[in-house]
Amino acid sequence: MPVSRPGAHWRIVHAERAALIADLRNLDDADWGTPSLCTGWTVHDVLAHLVNDATTTRLGFVAQLTAARFDFDALNQRGVEAERRAHPLDTLARFGEVADRTSSAPTPAATRYVEAIVHGEDIRRPLGIAHDYLQDAVLAAIAHQRKTPVSMGGGRELAAGRRLVATDAVTANGKPLALGEGPSVRGTAIDLLLWLSGRDIEPEAIS
Repeated sequence: MPVSRPGAHWRIVHAERAALIADLRNLDDADWGTPSLCTGWTVHDVLAHLVNDATTTRLGFVAQLTAARFDFDALNQRGVEAERRAHPLDTLARFGEVADRTSSAPTPAATRYVEAIVHGEDIRRPLGIAHDYLQDAVLAAIAHQRKTPVSMGGGRELAAGRRLVATDAVTANGKPLALGEGPSVRGTAIDLLLWLSGRDIEPEAIS
């Protein structure tokens, strides 16, 4: 599915949400307490964040950010606490209820890919769950993250003066896709995205 088509980002995000729900249905109780790739959050916490993200509206985001005194970390933590049910399966059920929503914070469409893909991996990798993401969506998320400052959850400072080479994505002439100029940073598209998103991934994944 071309990510540039009108409304394509929501169809892709909805598919990713449904896939994550399917992956999490049969987790053991202990699995929900597994530390995620998102520092300080468990798998259950990340799921609660995804519920909060799916229910966020433009006006609601502005009001919540103001209440959090423009502290994005505090904003996100409040969202987790608001949506984290006593039992993880109840949080998962709530995610299922809101998975088809199309509301969001007043941010670019590419942030929807960042939320769905990065947080999907935050949950899946520690649990050993493999998933194939739509590569065009991953690349759109990379393009967004390399221009977004670290303070806003991106990796602009990491990418500055570096050439990002996605070893599993090729251009029309058959060469690996590259973004930027400078010393090369190589990895699969998904690993580059996680790196740009501040995740502590396997050292051998990025070279």
